[in-house]
Amino acid sequence: MTTAESAPESPGTKGFDLGALLAERGAERYELHTRYLNHQLPRMLRTIGFDKVYVRAEGAHFWDADGNDYLDMLAGFGVMGLGRHHPVVRKALHDVLDASLADLTRFDCQPLPGLLAEKLLAHSPHLDRVFFGNSGTEAVEGALKFARCATGRPRVLHCEHAFHGLTTGSLSVNGESGFRDGFAPLLPDTAVPLGDLDALERELRKGDVAALIVEPVQGKGVHEAPPGYLRAAQELLHRHKALLIADEVQTGLGRTGDFYAFQHEEGVEPDLVCVAKALSGGYVPVGATIGRDWIFKKVYSSMDRVLVHSASFGANAQAMAAGLAVLSVMEDEQIVANVRTTGELLRTRLAALTDRYELLSDVRGRGLMIGIEFGRPRSLKLRSRWTMLQAARKGLFAQMVVVPLLQRHRILTQVSGDHMEVIKLIPPLVIGERDVDRFVSAFSAVMDDAHDGGLVWEFGRTLVKQAVAGR
Repeated sequence: MTTAESAPESPGTKGFDLGALLAERGAERYELHTRYLNHQLPRMLRTIGFDKVYVRAEGAHFWDADGNDYLDMLAGFGVMGLGRHHPVVRKALHDVLDASLADLTRFDCQPLPGLLAEKLLAHSPHLDRVFFGNSGTEAVEGALKFARCATGRPRVLHCEHAFHGLTTGSLSVNGESGFRDGFAPLLPDTAVPLGDLDALERELRKGDVAALIVEPVQGKGVHEAPPGYLRAAQELLHRHKALLIADEVQTGLGRTGDFYAFQHEEGVEPDLVCVAKALSGGYVPVGATIGRDWIFKKVYSSMDRVLVHSASFGANAQAMAAGLAVLSVMEDEQIVANVRTTGELLRTRLAALTDRYELLSDVRGRGLMIGIEFGRPRSLKLRSRWTMLQAARKGLFAQMVVVPLLQRHRILTQVSGDHMEVIKLIPPLVIGERDVDRFVSAFSAVMDDAHDGGLVWEFGRTLVKQAVAGR
């Protein structure tokens, strides 16, 4: 019997057909989630009218079964930096699968992780080494561990309203109590206000602080660190032998108009940087903890500690290929330059509306990370309606804007955080002027309706009833 004849038949060649499975059972999607996954997700989607069925996606757009297109201003919470199904990333994944590499043997050194690390470090020349994991929260977990090991100290400072992930270590440096409730005890931590150097120094004087972790632009509410804060914080931390960790999971890879958001401030060189999301190309989960050589050598201090921090799927070939393709596309298609141009256009056009709409109080952000904040109106009629919503639950007006943007204008956005009257825009970094025109036109139409007392407020009454009933 020949080798070919003795090889077992692959069970997948007969019994599994993905296309047939989706054709047969794809319509059960909401029922399956209700029965087997987080049952509150389909409930929430139905409540706000977001229970759509999307059948195709490309770039910054989705399509439903009727052929209607939807503009994505959410990018999968920032994962889809290059939009969906970028052809270069798709090809890279086909290529790496077709290569049949001897991946994840755990006892060899494959070339792709080294090549991707080299590319990332070229954008962060003051850093030296990379650890690859599988997500943003894993990148943060790694940074927390590395900081504690390198300094020999237990406590990590974070900023109020911060979001760094939802695993236990990352949750310990989460600035929102709603995420932390029910999961104590967590790691030793302390929250300080973003921008408050005096509060930071008071904590550092206690001598037990390993690091401060900070988002250069906070995802919750889209609040930017004040000018000069990161550099001054870095100096304070180093004076007290503590580290600066920059969480660039959402802001990194061009989102704010530079490769990293900390690069907007001259002289800022974090000791550890966390990236993820857009590095995946929207396909294969990946995260990276990037740091200084001496920190890595403290963690991996001997051959006995070679696996002291590792990840079973970290640095897998598919993730590395996707990351390499993403960085190549960013260079070839001048993605960061597009972010600067398009982001400035979008922010400027939205900011011009603050004089036109009294319910619109602020437009802020950098690049294609923009916060639209609503506030108490001046006129009596609108003020009474605003007060009714605020009494029921803060954040309902922002939700009142998000829903008609999707239902009437087929534009997907999100409220920036719980109990916030802020919409956050983090679209794919490939959007252009036509997409800006579409969003501003739709947003203006929704705001016109809100100021005229139209259907937006009808939905608001529904939200108030649900908020009151849910107490």
